[in-house]
Amino acid sequence: MRGASSIEKETQRLTPVVIVRVEKGEAECSRERFERDFTLGRGKYCDVRFNDHRVSSFHAKIVLEGGCWFVQDLQSTNGTYLNGVRIKKVALPPYATIKLARDGPTITLEIERQPEAMAAEVPSEGKSLTQIALRYFGTVVPGKIGMQTMLIRQAFKKVRRKHTQRYLTIISVILVLLLATLGALYYQSQRLKKMHALAEDIFYAMKTLELQISTLQSAVAHRGEAGLQKQVAEKVQQQRELQNSYSNFARELGISQEKLSKEDWLIYKIARLFGECDVSMPEDFMKMVREYIQKWRLSSRLQEAIVRAKANGYSAKIAQEMLANDLPPQFLYLALQESDFDVRRCGPPTSYGIAKGMWQFIPTTAVEYGLRTGPLVELPRPDPRDDRHDFEKSTRAAAKYLRDLYETEAQASGLLVIASYNWGQSNVLALIRQMPKNPRERNFWRLLAYKQIPQQTYDYVFYIISAAVIGENPRFFGFDFDSPLKLD
Repeated sequence: MRGASSIEKETQRLTPVVIVRVEKGEAECSRERFERDFTLGRGKYCDVRFNDHRVSSFHAKIVLEGGCWFVQDLQSTNGTYLNGVRIKKVALPPYATIKLARDGPTITLEIERQPEAMAAEVPSEGKSLTQIALRYFGTVVPGKIGMQTMLIRQAFKKVRRKHTQRYLTIISVILVLLLATLGALYYQSQRLKKMHALAEDIFYAMKTLELQISTLQSAVAHRGEAGLQKQVAEKVQQQRELQNSYSNFARELGISQEKLSKEDWLIYKIARLFGECDVSMPEDFMKMVREYIQKWRLSSRLQEAIVRAKANGYSAKIAQEMLANDLPPQFLYLALQESDFDVRRCGPPTSYGIAKGMWQFIPTTAVEYGLRTGPLVELPRPDPRDDRHDFEKSTRAAAKYLRDLYETEAQASGLLVIASYNWGQSNVLALIRQMPKNPRERNFWRLLAYKQIPQQTYDYVFYIISAAVIGENPRFFGFDFDSPLKLD
């Protein structure tokens, strides 16, 4: 009888193999051979990785099930096509052409011919073993069975009966333990599910309170009524209690500095600082932030911009202005993405005019927030008489503009604020206004689900998030500068 290792080798030898050839598109390799499941996509963790914006991070996968290969689309944006037909999951023919998006990268998949089933191998001593088995356990003509044979058969039956009873007992115990384990797992999963739902309820109640407090504070500033001030104080106390409850739930759900890796914890931390519910963070969000962190590593742009901001004293003043408007100081990185902290920056001509200054205000928004445009307003060049090039004036205006977006259309979602700032009111706000007007339904996680964000805005938001994550501990990520937000 062959051993278990021989059988495993035989199974591996009989496993069908898929040969992948990249016929069209930019990929890290042009030919691969797989004996296991593999993924296709743009993400760094894919087995076959493409550099193409039409390809999703995890676009499709090829899986082996029951000895047959299947191709499955992973809910990609632009679809997966097998021999010209869009599919969700189908069995692979021996030779197939796959397209990632209708006009995207093209690959061919070829299943190697499966080896013929091997003839059963019989050990050299098998003949004598067979004879022995037939003699003692085969069919015997009545009256021809000897005493020795009968005793051996009776002993074998007795041993087999005992083994059968033992195996049944073991199987029964295993089944009981398995059922108990499954019951415990089900109970724990239901408990975690309820905790997750309750944590979300607390978080969005907290965000609703934040908007109410902001509205009351505006009323106090205009009217100064003592009754309103008392309401503000009561709601602030309620908000603090909710914050403590939410933090406790998050820790129980595993979102804590002690239970997460340093990188993962910083990503969760920044998401929460920007006003997003981290316990309901989409699975792909963390992967995408890691990818954009790697993009920053491949460029000197981040380090050069931070050095410029520190040398001119920008980072501390921007952080102070954001805090004065009850905004996270991490909005500093929005100015980084807009202009690399260059107060003389001028954008290209657009239908809205030319954006200028560190915060890249277009003329109409600049005037709305108290900035004077200069005589060179229609020319893509710096203008010393244009307030948009004045660091302090433009920073105050930017903080007020961000705060207005935060309180109204963005519904206390910092990442929606960032998307709005880049995409513009005539575009992103039209999409945002399709969402219900409350923080639970109007947040960045919901916007991601719409899958209608242009690549420019997608890049814009994730570059800012990843820069904010790096900024919490630059040297941990391999950068040679300290956090620009470690203020006195």
